[in-house]
Amino acid sequence: MNVHRYFLLNKPMNMVSQFVSTHQVQLLSNINFNFPEGTHAIGRLDQMSEGLLLLTTNKKVTKLLFQGIRPHVRTYLVQVKNKVSQDTLKQLRSGVKISATNGTTYTTTPCKVDVIEPPKALWDNGIILHENQQSDWLRIELTEGKFHQVRKMVATMHHRCIRLVRWSIEEVTVDAILPGQVQEVSEAYFFKALNL
Repeated sequence: MNVHRYFLLNKPMNMVSQFVSTHQVQLLSNINFNFPEGTHAIGRLDQMSEGLLLLTTNKKVTKLLFQGIRPHVRTYLVQVKNKVSQDTLKQLRSGVKISATNGTTYTTTPCKVDVIEPPKALWDNGIILHENQQSDWLRIELTEGKFHQVRKMVATMHHRCIRLVRWSIEEVTVDAILPGQVQEVSEAYFFKALNL
């Protein structure tokens, strides 16, 4: 019987969510960890995004997590340029139109969005803002993940995304995992914490 393995990675900025590429980019294979053959990322984080990336040798998990009947909550901590108004929060919460494939638009489903204090638990990634640059941190909880959705949502409201950190999926978080570090977890924990 094939025993599957499950991993949590705190993906650093400037790394793509794949093991091979024809482009000159930082890959998952550059992580100092001996992943078993057949390991793949479940979902993706774009190159400039940080935080929780799930990996496994179990090909069925992607369908369970992203195409199952029950929606799964993903929490993002997002630093945006300039201060965010109450009206902007209201619009983000109720759904905004973002660009989709083939020149179409998509209206995001209602979600939880709050302005939060700058997270003390976050690691330094080298981004330094000008001393006069104002910014806000948002905590966004969604149950969908269209291509670059969070970045597009804040851009629609005229805020540039400075940092985007996927903090958690359901009960799985990167709170205790440093950038570039991998934590292997049991199948029982993985399925229970993700509500699969």
